[in-house]
Amino acid sequence: MQKIQNNRAWFLVLPVLVLVAFSAVIPLMTVVNYAFNDTFGNNEFFWAGLEWFDEMVHSSRLHEALGRQALFSAIILAIEVPLGIFVALNMPKKGFWASLVLVLMALPLLIPFNVVGTIWQIFGRVDIGLLGRTLETLGIDYNYTNDPLDAWITVVVMDVWHWTSLVALLCYAGLQSIPQAYYQAARIDQASRWAVFRYIELPKMKGVLLIAVLLRFMDSFMIYTEPFVVTGGGPGNSTTFLSIDLVKMAVGQFDLGPAAAFSLMYFLVILLVSWVFYTVMTSMDKAEVQS
Repeated sequence: MQKIQNNRAWFLVLPVLVLVAFSAVIPLMTVVNYAFNDTFGNNEFFWAGLEWFDEMVHSSRLHEALGRQALFSAIILAIEVPLGIFVALNMPKKGFWASLVLVLMALPLLIPFNVVGTIWQIFGRVDIGLLGRTLETLGIDYNYTNDPLDAWITVVVMDVWHWTSLVALLCYAGLQSIPQAYYQAARIDQASRWAVFRYIELPKMKGVLLIAVLLRFMDSFMIYTEPFVVTGGGPGNSTTFLSIDLVKMAVGQFDLGPAAAFSLMYFLVILLVSWVFYTVMTSMDKAEVQS
């Protein structure tokens, strides 16, 4: 008997396709147009080929911003993933305190990016900020507006405060899916705390950890609002990440061709690294299942 397919269901998807076309595809085509063309105004374009891409590939400015961005993402992942796992392991599993802790952990995630930047901009000021004033009282020379190291520490701590909760909540969800029988068997076998984590909890968290690493990598690699509000990319160019450099190029200098080529390369780097993350971690998971 031949199965009848109802193709009218595709009409339900049309609104989403139209929305994506206007919000993503059409702007992307505009960027592609600027990336391969040059213009002198009056909406007149001249074919430039790969000129802008070649300029960006050999640009020391792009290389320096990429290095800062890669370093920032590496630091963020190295801190937030282990810290999120540690927090999730120590969160209450049920009862009133579990609900309270979940609400408190979710609060930083509800704060808009520009508000987070403003909070830490004021918090770290030496004259009126609680953090800056306290460090000055303790005799610690701290000024994120003048010292590149202080600026980096401020931006990193700000991101850790803002986004560690996401990793912790995802890991907590993975831990909640573990049957109590596993823990009972571990207690009967007198397994150590490390053994319980290594052989029971970590395997159950691998799926959510994959999601957490991918999300935190993409967010940290595309970070813009928070460091821009706090430091403006300074002092000097010490916290000028790729996104900030791109905005300066496109909006500040109005170099639309190089900025368009830059943004496409930026997008491809994020897509490529995310694919590598996903491929490596899923292959590791499959290898363990087969073994």
